[in-house]
Amino acid sequence: MRPDQPPTSLNHLFADHSRHWSGNLYVYPVISRRSGGLSIGINLNPDKACNFDCVYCQVDRSVPPAVRKVDLDRLSQELDQMIQLAVDGELFAGGPLATTPHSHRSIRDIAFSGDGEPTASPVFLEAVELAAGLRGRHNLDDVKLRVITDAAYLNRPRVRKALAILDANNGEIWAKLDAGTDERFRLINRANMPLQTILDNICDAARVRPVVIQSLWMRIHGQAPPATEIDAFADRLKTILDQGGRFSLIQIYTVARQTAEQYVSPLPDGELNTIADRVRARIAAPVAVFGG
Repeated sequence: MRPDQPPTSLNHLFADHSRHWSGNLYVYPVISRRSGGLSIGINLNPDKACNFDCVYCQVDRSVPPAVRKVDLDRLSQELDQMIQLAVDGELFAGGPLATTPHSHRSIRDIAFSGDGEPTASPVFLEAVELAAGLRGRHNLDDVKLRVITDAAYLNRPRVRKALAILDANNGEIWAKLDAGTDERFRLINRANMPLQTILDNICDAARVRPVVIQSLWMRIHGQAPPATEIDAFADRLKTILDQGGRFSLIQIYTVARQTAEQYVSPLPDGELNTIADRVRARIAAPVAVFGG
């Protein structure tokens, strides 16, 4: 699959993943390139704390958080209202989403993706339970319930319990994997744990259900990722497949918004395609490319 060339009217929508919406504290709408339409986001990390410190992070930590804890009752009210606005079409009646074409107005997913790692939240399980309940109450049978994660805590008992709820509600895990070597993992993700922990957790989760791998590739100080790193990344995925894991998709994409470090810049579509082709040549799993 080659990079999608969306209409010009969608470019500014894809670039805007703001967590702020009409006074909400936790729930926000975005038009997602990778979801293919409306994604209703749930931010369980309003304190902006994260166990990763990725060089491409797009969270503005120079602005103090409005709140630091999650009020589940408030979250439930916001999510209920957001779903209703989307279903009724009022979400697109004015404001920043008014230019959204009809092809992208359907709710594609309810996604746990905010200003930090959602599975690190002490109320992740409870939030998944309430989101699953509202998904059912609004008869959103075709809507995905997703968690977008760095995979660091997928092995925790409460997280596994939450993932089982996802599985019962058209759920999906989008697990981050941006590197094939420890050196690049430390350079890109600057995490508080080794790469092998992430790989083990992805493998364990992928043995239970197919997992989507989200992999962001970029220039660092003007340098594109070397071919050896791309091959190492693909080999890590192959090892997981050989160990019984399953992937429903490998997403190859690049920077689309302002990053934490100024020395990070996007890769052009041609280089993303080269990465995707090298991955396809080494593993048997679907690969999709999303340009910047």
